[in-house]
Amino acid sequence: MEASEEDLVSFIAEKSRNRITDIGKTAELLRKAARDSYRLDKALYEPLSVSIASSFNCIETFKKEIKAIDAAIEREIKGLCPNSFIILQSIDGIGPVFAGGIIAEIGDIAAFHSSDALAKYAGLYWKHNDSGDFSGEDTPMSKAGNRYLRYYLGETANSMRKHNAEYGAYYRKKYNEVPKHQHKRALALTSRKFVRLVYGLLAKNQLYSGVSLDTSIE
Repeated sequence: MEASEEDLVSFIAEKSRNRITDIGKTAELLRKAARDSYRLDKALYEPLSVSIASSFNCIETFKKEIKAIDAAIEREIKGLCPNSFIILQSIDGIGPVFAGGIIAEIGDIAAFHSSDALAKYAGLYWKHNDSGDFSGEDTPMSKAGNRYLRYYLGETANSMRKHNAEYGAYYRKKYNEVPKHQHKRALALTSRKFVRLVYGLLAKNQLYSGVSLDTSIE
């Protein structure tokens, strides 16, 4: 882009209607994109500018919608299971959406006599070995349970491995154990490990302190 820094910032502010919080950073990203891209014919400058401005507006609108939905989820779950909602959000990498989804599908943790029962309800178990370990890399998971709970547990486990050192190390260990299906297998086992944490915290009605509640052999 040949425009000056001031002109570019003014352009972004005008086209986004001042909805972008960090205009300077956005301007730098646009400059970098321009440097790394092919030169366009001048006839395409205006439609490209309109397209970029429209994209920014869409992004900001989506962000606002997401915030509104997150707030609505938080209000509803707080009214149903306030303690459970707080407990799950005390875990690294878990926000209101994941916490709300898990609670909505589990309901009252007292309905489950153990973490194994909770895992089976979610379909996170293996037909020949309910301990959570694979006897081989191609051992199929049951997936016969609540697919919505299984989805939330899997997404949360994937987030935890990025924010929690213990779960990150566990994921990498399981990932490196086999030559194929690495991510799928490691994430399934990490999800199964996470179930034990969820059950332990909710059953004991305690916040996550960073200390593992998983006493099984890994």
